[in-house]
Amino acid sequence: MSSQEDFFHPVIELPETTRKARYDRLVGLDAVKRQLRKEAILLSDPERLHTWARRHHPEADPAALQLFADRAPLFVFAGDVGSGKSALAESFGCDLSEQLDLPVYLYRLKLATRGSGLVGEMTALISDAFSFLYSEGRRARNARGVSSVLILVVDEADALVQSREAQQMHHEDRAGVDAFLAGVDSLAGARLPVLVVLCTNRVGALDPAVMRRAAATFTFARPDSEQRRAVLAQALHGISVRADTLDKLVELTGPTVDRPGYTFSDLTQRLIPAAVLQAFPDGPVRDEHLLTLANELAPSPVFTEGA
Repeated sequence: MSSQEDFFHPVIELPETTRKARYDRLVGLDAVKRQLRKEAILLSDPERLHTWARRHHPEADPAALQLFADRAPLFVFAGDVGSGKSALAESFGCDLSEQLDLPVYLYRLKLATRGSGLVGEMTALISDAFSFLYSEGRRARNARGVSSVLILVVDEADALVQSREAQQMHHEDRAGVDAFLAGVDSLAGARLPVLVVLCTNRVGALDPAVMRRAAATFTFARPDSEQRRAVLAQALHGISVRADTLDKLVELTGPTVDRPGYTFSDLTQRLIPAAVLQAFPDGPVRDEHLLTLANELAPSPVFTEGA
């Protein structure tokens, strides 16, 4: 059996300072955060659902609750490049940890898990990864309840679980998808504190069987004007920027007839850092710095399914 290092990046215990700050900076995603919080809590600790039912629906058929609990603990985060899906996938465990008052362990699957192409290698690595998570999940749930939660994040998931209907798909890749589905199925209904999150720019490329198993699919779009205002206001907090400048920045970073609007990462990782760099070391960030850069910087191109 493979070792943990063969298929996971170093495990991170949450909450963790960097990722907590990243989660807090993801403004404009409040609705997604709220829904994700509820889904994650109930899939991590199904007993909370029964506690709720005993209080509010004491005569309800337990079968209705079982239908909810039997779902696979699988989330799909789908959206354009820079839309915040990967950042949220790796940081929402900080919020979950606070809500449950438990440590959360972040596991990130290595793309190298696809193996070197040898027959059976990828299948074995994926199977071993899920076997490890299953075993750890059993240790994390005992007679006293849940002691910790495990989150597995698979970035660029379309590279791992591409649709088996693709004609050019190699047999080994098909077997890898089968192994992934088997791993997810082993967690469905097992009532283990294990969550799996798939992040993809190409949701249409994912295998339909994977999509059918997802407990929830979260779609990430480019920020609208209200979201851009919230992101910019937070990023520029403490920097003296006129109200009309903020209004103009919201307008300049929005979509036009010949280009898309800025992504979340365009705002936080390109525009604001560029303004700081332009001002350093001679003086403060000025309104004209921001406006000039917003005019000059091109937003990230839209990622298309065929790209």
